Amino acid sequence: MQHYLEANQDYRTDTLRHGAEFTEEDIRVDTAKHYDDCYWDYRTAWFDNENLALHYGHWEEGIKTHSQALLNKNRIMCHIAGIKPEDHVLDAGCGIGGSSIWLAKNAGCRATGITVSAQQVEHAKRNAQRHGVADKVDFQVSDFCKTPFPDETFDVVWAIESSCYATDKRDFFREAFRVLKKGGTLMACDGYATRREFNDEEWQWVMDCLNGWAVPNLSTAEEFEDGMKECGFTDVHITEATKESLPSSRRMYLTAMWTAPMQWVMHYLGLRKKAQTANYKVAVAQWKVFHHGLVRYCLFRAKKPL
Repeated sequence: MQHYLEANQDYRTDTLRHGAEFTEEDIRVDTAKHYDDCYWDYRTAWFDNENLALHYGHWEEGIKTHSQALLNKNRIMCHIAGIKPEDHVLDAGCGIGGSSIWLAKNAGCRATGITVSAQQVEHAKRNAQRHGVADKVDFQVSDFCKTPFPDETFDVVWAIESSCYATDKRDFFREAFRVLKKGGTLMACDGYATRREFNDEEWQWVMDCLNGWAVPNLSTAEEFEDGMKECGFTDVHITEATKESLPSSRRMYLTAMWTAPMQWVMHYLGLRKKAQTANYKVAVAQWKVFHHGLVRYCLFRAKKPL
């Protein structure tokens, strides 16, 4: 049987709340619940106090450790975006503040981070205090498709593996365009589908990824670029980063394999939350979709015309 994954639709077949319908608000609540319930999974298996990262790393010559690769992703994106000390960056989907804090410390700019999770905001504020940049960063609960900020507030909108949470990616692009100053930059990175048709086995991998991360769908890179242009962005630049992301994908998979016995024992004893078991499944599935070429990883930079 063949399955089709179209753009701008919600393909999740499961929710973290019983009996919930799949509305835009449900997606936001599921996203927050995923990250809140899985915080300690990420804390023990993925990020540390320095990188504070909930994303894939960028592996290249000179990068020796997982933590270095996570920090390197910020460096690569900052370089491509051309962020300057006088810039004000909107970190759209800021997680626990990792990129905003890195930008304040290393680029010297101001950053405002937004997330749908109130718990993440509190984590981010504490992390900023510990890193000594609380005067340069701000965090608040907000939907990046409908923010409270005035028109033309920011020099850069930064979305590191977060734009996938918009059901229609153009909703995010329109809001980014609105809050960017003329000449401003949209910088985004994520995984993108390489095709739209999948067999039964491949479809299960894709669905484990969508359900496990509470993501409604995957864009192709071509659709993502077209959506940016449709919403007014120009000078779209794409950096292929699949090879540089694969070591992180493999590490996530191997971590899941090493912890599988503990995961399933705790699951059957009722000691693992639904989101945590879904997170385990996605750690396995994401390697399969990358390894079999169903997904590629790209960095996008686009400009709002002067």
